[in-house]
Amino acid sequence: MPSHNDPVKPIPFDAVEAAPTPSATTTTPRSEAQRGTPVWVLPALALLVVLAAVVVFLLPAALEERPVAPAASTAEAGAADTQAAANGPAQPAVPAVEEAAPWSDAQLAHQRKEAQELAAELLELQLALQERGAGQWATAAFAAVTPIATAGDELYKNREYAAATEQYRQGLAALQALQDSIPQVLTGLLEQARQALAQGDADAAISALETAALIEPDHSDIATLRQRAEVLPQLLPLLADAQAAEAAGDLAQARTLLQQATELDPLHTGAQEALQRVTTRARDQDFNQSMSDGYAALGQGRYDSARKAFNAAAKLQPGSKEAASALQEVSAAETAQRLASLNQQGQREEQQEQWAKAVAAYEQAQKIDGSVLFAAEGLQRSRMRAEVDQQLRTAVADPLRLSDTAVAAAAEQLLAQARQISPRGPVLEQQLSALETALRRANTEVTVTLRSDAKTEVIVYKVARLGSFSETALTLRPGNYTAVGTRAGYRDVRHSFTVSADSPPAPVTIACTEPI
Repeated sequence: MPSHNDPVKPIPFDAVEAAPTPSATTTTPRSEAQRGTPVWVLPALALLVVLAAVVVFLLPAALEERPVAPAASTAEAGAADTQAAANGPAQPAVPAVEEAAPWSDAQLAHQRKEAQELAAELLELQLALQERGAGQWATAAFAAVTPIATAGDELYKNREYAAATEQYRQGLAALQALQDSIPQVLTGLLEQARQALAQGDADAAISALETAALIEPDHSDIATLRQRAEVLPQLLPLLADAQAAEAAGDLAQARTLLQQATELDPLHTGAQEALQRVTTRARDQDFNQSMSDGYAALGQGRYDSARKAFNAAAKLQPGSKEAASALQEVSAAETAQRLASLNQQGQREEQQEQWAKAVAAYEQAQKIDGSVLFAAEGLQRSRMRAEVDQQLRTAVADPLRLSDTAVAAAAEQLLAQARQISPRGPVLEQQLSALETALRRANTEVTVTLRSDAKTEVIVYKVARLGSFSETALTLRPGNYTAVGTRAGYRDVRHSFTVSADSPPAPVTIACTEPI
């Protein structure tokens, strides 16, 4: 019995045989040619074409000239003689006459040619599929073609060419269906290998790849998948250790192991999914820790540390509303603390009668938040007091300016205004006392003696034009004065002197003595 994987063997393609002469006592045995070794397809096809030409063009003419039926072949004659010798004395032979049938013979030759062509195509496709391992990936379907082809051969041997052709066509269709299924089968085998790798079954993956290599040995995915299968024994322990580390809560170690696994096989879906899961868990863990650290720092008033922690959390989860809200809380708390600090500073400066500093504190608070009430009220109090404070400080700092009656009048008015302030602090009381003393001293007139050469014209700025004299006296308020002397033909002189209420000044001499 032939094997299912044996290639279809076409029967020998001989010349068209003449119909055998019927005999009542003998049976023509199969010729030796029918039991011989099959010939190659192409020579047979060439011979068939020649024979078909002979049948179509030469046989009719030959039959017209020789209508007598052809004699039996040598092999048939020998067989007949042998049978006659076995049966006894020879009987008178009855000549057999067969009429020529050119059209029928030509049709039979055409059917035989078609059967031979289909048989050759069937054999060629069977060998091609066998080379691509069809016996392994389509065992039953590929083996089922052999009985069909064998049945076709039997019909061919019995000269039933049309039926043989149908059998060959049926077998060819089955093989063509297998050939058409190759892309789908190859895709299925590659997917089978991928699934086996995902399940950690290296043997199953390699088996599927070996079969796929029979179909298309140069397919790029086969080399990639084979490499993945080779590293699978190293990858599986890493996955197991990573799973244990993750279960123990050591996400950092699990992530390290999974990163090593994905470096071995970047396409392993299980390792990639595990790495993504562990990375997400670790990121969430770090996020929660950063948020906890941030709120702890916020509660302790360490706003820089809180902001740093919340920013770290925001980087771990971009777009996190929780982190954004926490950062707003830090800003709000920091602002509130800053405003409270400025309020306290302003009040402290007010108590210490440092009005300019109080104004600066309240103005800074108002820049941070223009709606805060304490800043507006503090500025209303402090600005007026700061202005009075500055004026008092200026008046007391330079009492000699009070020699100017206009300045002294303004100082008197300032003093009266300052006395209306209540409550008064020690600084204000001291300023009022100092200004009162300065005004009293400024209003105390002092007699000043002026001397000259009776030739120099003398002027005391903002006081009087004295003209020339030898000696004169002026009653002046305490302050700084300037006397200028002029004389024709001599260089002008200028002399500044100070009048103090504490003691009379020395005589002032003004005379032009340097000729020009």
